Amino acid sequence: MTQTRAPALVTLSGISKAFDGKTIISDFDLTIRHGEFITLLGPSGCGKTTILRLIAGLEAADRGHITLDDNDITDLPAEHRHINTVFQSYALFPHMSVFENVAFGLRMQKTPAAEITMRVNDALAMVQLESFADRRPHQLSGGQQQRVAIARAVVNRPKVLLLDESLSALDYKLRRQMQNELKALQRKLGITFVFVTHDQEEALTMSDRIVVMRDGRIEQDGTPREIYEEPANLFVARFIGEINVFDAEVLNSEHAPTIRARVEGLECTLQCDFPVSVGDKLHVLLRPEDLRVEEIDHDSRSDNLIGYVRERNYKGMTLESTVELENGKLLTVSEFFNEDDPDFDHSLNQKMAVSWVANWEVVLPYEVDA
Repeated sequence: MTQTRAPALVTLSGISKAFDGKTIISDFDLTIRHGEFITLLGPSGCGKTTILRLIAGLEAADRGHITLDDNDITDLPAEHRHINTVFQSYALFPHMSVFENVAFGLRMQKTPAAEITMRVNDALAMVQLESFADRRPHQLSGGQQQRVAIARAVVNRPKVLLLDESLSALDYKLRRQMQNELKALQRKLGITFVFVTHDQEEALTMSDRIVVMRDGRIEQDGTPREIYEEPANLFVARFIGEINVFDAEVLNSEHAPTIRARVEGLECTLQCDFPVSVGDKLHVLLRPEDLRVEEIDHDSRSDNLIGYVRERNYKGMTLESTVELENGKLLTVSEFFNEDDPDFDHSLNQKMAVSWVANWEVVLPYEVDA
């Protein structure tokens, strides 16, 4: 059954923004839908935080329009947008209690006192901090401070919650915990979350949809699975997790999309979803966990690629090996441990046959500077 897409909540159309004469965003288009957890992912300086600040009204666009529920908010002041932001620093008031921090926005709106008490208590209960209402921020852990910042951001019921690198200050274990809590909270509230991060694992874990950005433009927009398994180009493939990039040349394309190609010297069959001609160069992409390796004797031949183990690292559930092909290309191979073979390992310089499951490869046009 086809799932109906939620209606558009925020749209950015033809947005451009420059700082000190340097263009950061140019002709940028994006639609954000009701109730989704969308992540803007990319390296530092790609423009993702600028997009967040433009949506929030903290920066003014040089060109283009922003709408919220079909209403143009391009020139609307930030305080009238029904959009709140959780900053990386949390921006809590150190001299106020947790309760007063969360109540601050409601008091500014002159909300009746009885309603303030009810809504603040509800917000603190939602983030499991109702027993911390009288504490000051310095008496809280990093994760608790973040929950206070989130409670303050949602207590006045915004239509959109923006989160700018809001987990980056936490240690790894707490960050993993907060990823789960944030996603569960977003589902409970039904509020649209727009999350900014440079952390690929964070994006894959939390998002309904990921927008990968580079140099102020969108490289790919899709679900976490689409982004990871079907990267649109080498930048996306390399930015999201580990990837092995093989060089290939088309030998026969008569039966496209099934083609014959020479991949690092090995002739094999590939699936290619764009037009190619004999002699065209290609990239063949495979994740470390997509590769299959088998130990073979040093005097044995194989119909697969041949390589030699140059390094191996124990990763708990997996064994990660660096395998050097006969032409010198280095591959990363990730193998899950087999409980029936507890001593599973490879010796350094072990000769290996390298293959992959048919059709698991991603084939892309060749990029000269790759």
